[in-house]
Amino acid sequence: MSDIAFRQIGVVDAKVGAGVTIVEPANVYGCTLGDHVFVGPFVEIQRGAVIGARSRIQSHSFVCELVEIGEDCVVAHGVMFINDPFSIGGPAKGRRDLWRPTRVGSRVSIGSNATILPVTICDDVVVGAGSVVTKDITRPGIYAGNPARLLRQGDSKKRIEATTSDDS
Repeated sequence: MSDIAFRQIGVVDAKVGAGVTIVEPANVYGCTLGDHVFVGPFVEIQRGAVIGARSRIQSHSFVCELVEIGEDCVVAHGVMFINDPFSIGGPAKGRRDLWRPTRVGSRVSIGSNATILPVTICDDVVVGAGSVVTKDITRPGIYAGNPARLLRQGDSKKRIEATTSDDS
C-alpha cells in the first residue's frame, strides 16, 4: 500500500471570474473560468482550458487541455472533449505536439453524451445529444448524429434577438 500516490480533487491554480459556482466534487485545475460560469459535480476541466462568461458545464463532463468554450454556452451532462486525434494510428502517449485544439463559439448548446473531437464550432449552434462532432461546424444550425451533420440551418439574428428581447 505504500506505493499508492493519492491526489485530491478540487480547484487548483484556476483563474476564476466573479460569481462562479463549482459543485463538488469537481476537478478544476490550471484553467480559466469567466464570470458567472457554472460547473456541475464530477466535472474535470484541465489546464489551459478556457470557459467563457455565463457558460454552464453540467455533471460528468470532461473538458481537456486545448479547449476554449465561448460565452453563454451549455455543455450538457457527460459531454467529452478530445484533444488527441490518434494521428499516428493510436494514442499520442503524452506527445502534446500531436494534440489539436477545439474552439467552441458563443451561444452553443451541446447535448448530453456528445463527443467533440478537435474541431472549431461557430456561434449559435446546437449539437444533439449523443452526437460525435468530427469536422468543423461553420454555419449556425442544429447538428446531430455520428458523425454530426446539419439537420436545420439556424438564423443567428433571430436567436440573438430572442435572447436580448425585453419581456416586461
